[in-house]
Amino acid sequence: MSVKRNSVLLLIQLMCYFSSGSCGKVLVWPTEYSHWINIKTILDELLQRGHEVTVLTSTASILINPNTTSAINFEVYPAPSSEQHLEELFSKWIHELIYDIPKDDFWEFYSLVQKVFKEYSDTIQQLCRNVVLNKKLMMKLHESQFDVVLADAVGPCGELLAELLKVPFVYTLRFTPGYTYEKYSGGLTFPPSYVPIVMSELSAQMTFMDRIKNTMYMLYFDFWFQSFDVKKWNQFYSEVLGRPTTIYETMGKADFWLIRTYWDLEFPRPFLPNFDFVGGLHCKPAKPLPKEMEEFVQSSGENGIVVFSLGSMVSNMPEEKANIIAFALAQIPQKVIWRYQGKTPDKLGPNTRIYKWIPQNDLLDIKRML
Repeated sequence: MSVKRNSVLLLIQLMCYFSSGSCGKVLVWPTEYSHWINIKTILDELLQRGHEVTVLTSTASILINPNTTSAINFEVYPAPSSEQHLEELFSKWIHELIYDIPKDDFWEFYSLVQKVFKEYSDTIQQLCRNVVLNKKLMMKLHESQFDVVLADAVGPCGELLAELLKVPFVYTLRFTPGYTYEKYSGGLTFPPSYVPIVMSELSAQMTFMDRIKNTMYMLYFDFWFQSFDVKKWNQFYSEVLGRPTTIYETMGKADFWLIRTYWDLEFPRPFLPNFDFVGGLHCKPAKPLPKEMEEFVQSSGENGIVVFSLGSMVSNMPEEKANIIAFALAQIPQKVIWRYQGKTPDKLGPNTRIYKWIPQNDLLDIKRML
């Protein structure tokens, strides 16, 4: 399925909620970094089709800029004092996940991963509280009469807003640890006998012992979410809605789940009709590279190039780690484009160039690679 067709499918799905087929009003509960980059692609498409888009963002937001010239409306709410340095929190969590966690001890590894995700969950809940308990803001949102809420499922709250505003909602999502939300809210099944649990590092070619291990991973993630994440959200949602409920029940009311990957890249497994693969929505036709970068890329000849980036959340690392990576990259025959903002490693090879920002979409153009 082409990117263009995916975009059209998405817009048709959203349009079916809007009254009499006219332009609608979309409220957005986003998250940060690459999640925002992906969802903004959807918002740009909606704006081009004449829809009105309002994004809820806090004063502590990292990438979401309310002062942009975009046609997006921004509703800015104050972040709790403890969350004013949101970028520092994300930086700390990423540092712990990448550099501080031993990968060779299962229980130690996942206990630290659990700690990071719990802190993230607590942070999102604080931001959510500042919205739903803000009577003035909620009254304004009610009066705006939105037609649909578009939310990123990894940062809960969008579904609560939709429930309070009494409007349908659509999720955008890559995955949640252990596929937990997808199972207990989306109704998907993940038979551990042949579907490797995400983050298990298992393949579809599992031995009997691998299948046992996969089942243990599944039970572990279920216990993790039930014990350290879900209970607090259940209590919070029940408090706000004034009736007993759970986060799974509230999330389960989503009309569509837009999964940000391709079916081809996933392990075969059962899916429901309201789950759609929309991978590649952020891809665009390639533009020419800067002259100096183009010359460096072309100088690689038949060996091709390697584009190395750790994503939108990681731009720096300890000097020791940077030198290990630089030394490894220096051993390969390809020319390397590395997105990195730290001190230039001493062991940087002549085949590697460092850039604070890289036009990744343009570098990975299939025509250039051929």
